[in-house]
Parts: sequence; C-alpha cells; structure tokens
Amino acid sequence: MSESIPAQTVWDVLIAGAGPSGSRLAQQLAEAGASVLVVEALADFSVNAFSSAALPLSAVQHWRLPERVIAARWDQWQLLGPGERQRHWAAASPLGVVLDFAALRRWLAEEACSSGAALRLGWRVCSSQTLPTGLAQTELRGSGGQTASVTSRFVVDATGEKRVLLGDPDPAQGALISGAGVEWLIRVSPGQWQDWAGRLSFMLGSRWVPQGYGWVFPMQSGLLKLGVCRLQDGTRLQPPLHQLQQALLERLQLKPKAVLDRHGGLIRSTIRRRESHQRGALLGLGDAVSTGNLLGGEGIRHALASADVLAPLLMDALAGRPRALASYPKRLRRRLGWRWSLSGRLAKRTWLGLSDERADGRIDRLLAGLEATASAEALSQLLFEYRFERYGLRALPYLIGLR
Repeated sequence: MSESIPAQTVWDVLIAGAGPSGSRLAQQLAEAGASVLVVEALADFSVNAFSSAALPLSAVQHWRLPERVIAARWDQWQLLGPGERQRHWAAASPLGVVLDFAALRRWLAEEACSSGAALRLGWRVCSSQTLPTGLAQTELRGSGGQTASVTSRFVVDATGEKRVLLGDPDPAQGALISGAGVEWLIRVSPGQWQDWAGRLSFMLGSRWVPQGYGWVFPMQSGLLKLGVCRLQDGTRLQPPLHQLQQALLERLQLKPKAVLDRHGGLIRSTIRRRESHQRGALLGLGDAVSTGNLLGGEGIRHALASADVLAPLLMDALAGRPRALASYPKRLRRRLGWRWSLSGRLAKRTWLGLSDERADGRIDRLLAGLEATASAEALSQLLFEYRFERYGLRALPYLIGLR
C-alpha cells in the first residue's frame, strides 16, 4: 500500500509526476525554500523505464549527472539503411553516454528529497481545480485504493505525454503528433555485445521500420537496448510494433540469452508549441507542454531544461509576483530554440513519409552527403543540437521537400 500523504494545511507546490522534469523542479523549489510535495503513480522507478536515454557529454556536464546513472559511453555513430547500406563515423574520444533511465529517475528523486521535498510513490492524481481563493485542490488515489485531497498554491502537471491534469491541447493551438515505441533490454554473448559497444546504431528506411526507425544502444557489459519507434499514421494500416521489433532482432542476427525487460511508451508533441502552459493555479511541465522532440524521440534534456526555466518564475509567483508566470511559454520556447521547431517539422516529414523506396532514396541521398562531409563530432551537433544550417545548400532541398 502507498505511504500516506503527509499532513500539511497548504503546500506551496504539488507536483504530479516524478520523472526528470518533476524531480528536477522539486529540487530547485525546495532548495529555494518552498514546501513541495511530489506524487508519482508508479510504485517503483524501475517499472516501464522507457527511454533510449542517449545524451551528449555536454548535457552530462551541464546537469552534473553522476557516474551511477551512466550505463555506457559512446564515441561512434552507425547508420544501417536504407536497404543494405552501412555508414559509420568514429571520434577519437567519447561523445556521449547512454543512461540507465531507472537509475536517473532514482537519483533525481533522491536529490529532490535531500533538498527538502516530500515524495510519495504509488499515488496518482485524479483531478485538480482552482478554488475561488486562488488555491488548487487536487484529488489523489493511492495504489491501495485510499484517497487524499491536497491543497496547494500551485500544482504542476509533470505526467508526461498523458497530460493527466492539463488534458490535450485545443487542436487550434496545434495538432498533437504521436509516436509509439517499444524497447527490449537483452543479454547477449560477450562477442555480440562487443559488436555494438561504443556506438549508437540506428536502422533507417522502409525496409527496416516503415515510418520510423530502429536502434541498438550499448548498456553495461553484455547488455543491449533494442528498440523501434514510429510516428502514428491514421491514414494507413501499420504493422504491430512487436512484429517490427522481432523482425529487427532477426535481421540483425542478434541472439539474446535472455530478454530482461520489455517496455514501451508514447511521445506526443505539438510542433509549434503554442498550447496553453497554465490554467489558473495549474502549470504544465516537460512532455505535458510538448518538450519531447519527435525527430529522435528525445525527452530527457528538454524536460530538465523546462524545469530550469519554470523554477525561478514559480518562486517569483510564490513571492507575490504571479505575473512572472506569463513569460513562461515564451522563455521556454527561447530555451528550446528555433531549431527545435524545425526539427519537429523535419521529423513529421521524414518519418511519416518513410514508407516506400522513393522516400528511402531521398534520405539515402541526404545521408550520402553527410557521409562525405560530416565528422562524428559534427553528426552529434546535427542530431543533438539540430544544427541543420551548417550543411547549408546540401540539406536545404531535403528540408523544404525538393528531394
């Protein structure tokens, strides 16, 4: 049964969701002196730890991530496809890491608790309303069926793409584009693990994963992450993800000694990010306000960044300057940058269109240009920092749809 909710007349902030954005925000608010309660629907951080969780070294250094959350380092890129094509880039030193996502969530939650926030696992938010007094009243339900009502000055929806409290945005603010993925954690022989160690490997093209992509990422010795992700297309029949996952496993000739975990999830984002970020005392954070990036399925860095943007504004509001929150959407868009929006448009065009040999040919020509001119370091900047402009006229025809 879930641990009971601590008694307090009015909390400064109730945060729904102890993912990267929720725990990061809780830490900063608690450090600044706010009373913070975090509730998380999961009873265990290792449950459904869905995230491929590849990060550049700059992100590891910026957020001072400890060694305990790092599963592997990588210094190479490998792209398989379209068709039978293989491309490879290597650097002389590590470019990034693959995280143990469950360990990351535990560490972030521990940091929040050490700063003074209260955390309760196994509690889900059911509803929240802004009272005439301006306070928020939120109804909770524990894993054992018990209920609780929490009053707070603000409540933050950090429940990810589910948007449990905020709900889906008005279509007039931007349509939600959805991607679905599955991932397995597999144990393989030392020889097979070595074949994939030290590199991020992606499988591209309609013959691999129609309207999406596959990946193999190294974890600790002997462990690999194998996954597929695709954008959802209501205009055509799409094969089941587990069928694509099994086909990927067989085509790569991977022979798992064991499948240690199977998990999956959704990423849902608007491309222009014009949805409402606040409704009364309710605020959205992380994937709940479309910080998940559709191009590479990235969410962690952008979720942490959204917490860094919101924390000082929320402290201003708690100090009696509520109008500070009006700048939240604009500041978050500025933090993510104009390239973020461009990458979303590119993701929609690339993945939804990647359904036949003609589309394979377009992406193959783009990759051929990158192969001839880009280093491993430059490819990292392209895929993590969305620096499309450095490729100028070579990439422009693809970006605007001329090839």
